[in-house]
Amino acid sequence: MKRVFSLIVVPVAAFTLAACGGGDDDSGHSMSGHSMPAHSMGASSAPSASGHNAQDVMFAQMMIPHHRQALTMAKQAAAKASSPEVKKLAGQIEQAQQPEIEKMTGWLKTWGESVSSGDMGMNHGSGMMSEQDMKKLGTLSGKPFDKAFLQMMIQHHQGAVTMAKAEQASGSSADAKALASSIVTSQSAEIETMRRLLTSM
Repeated sequence: MKRVFSLIVVPVAAFTLAACGGGDDDSGHSMSGHSMPAHSMGASSAPSASGHNAQDVMFAQMMIPHHRQALTMAKQAAAKASSPEVKKLAGQIEQAQQPEIEKMTGWLKTWGESVSSGDMGMNHGSGMMSEQDMKKLGTLSGKPFDKAFLQMMIQHHQGAVTMAKAEQASGSSADAKALASSIVTSQSAEIETMRRLLTSM
């Protein structure tokens, strides 16, 4: 690995719940090498009396910190990015993901589940950036920031798509599965936009 932003492969076994991978042939890449915690891979697909199952709970508990990190990155772009398109994309990410955090938080409270799932934490979600990655991004500005932001956010989105596909395959809650479908569609489109922006740099 020559740069902190180079992509390495996340073990496919980390996503045994997923019906398929992140979509593209490089959707398994990970800058930080983080994967789902081992105990999460055994989430039951059996629905509870309230219409949700363990997969739905895991999806929300994992996606909330995942979205929060994306928001941190997006907010940096407002001040540090030089490309108007990068700033626009970051704004779109912020506008989409903050309401989704609030929605998933509401589900977990309704289900009587903790919003935070202990050892899952910020560094266990698929595609999550390490503390070192985030510190490095914070030191950049202008075109170097634009390039690093796009590389990191592509990986981040790929992880979200993988988790969302796992929810589509094994979840029980209609609302959670609908959100997962929306994430797959919207973030896959944003990945293509970011790839296009990278090729023009």
